[in-house]
Amino acid sequence: MLPLEMAARVRAKVASGEYTSESEVIRDGLRVLQARGQAVEALLRNAVAPVFDVLQSDRARANAINDVRAAFAAEHENAIKAR
Repeated sequence: MLPLEMAARVRAKVASGEYTSESEVIRDGLRVLQARGQAVEALLRNAVAPVFDVLQSDRARANAINDVRAAFAAEHENAIKAR
């Protein structure tokens, strides 16, 4: 059972003509959720896991947390200045 607010959103999607039925709204939402989960899995498998493996085998390649924070702060500051 959906909370009242979510059920109202589903009904509004149907009423707007965007979907032909409430079931179609739910199916589409589930497809989007599944695609997002697959994208996260792919990111972890293709980007995060290889870096983790490298760092496990050669910890000297890791950056100190303070260096990472400083790099992020500098990048953030540059992005603000670029506005």
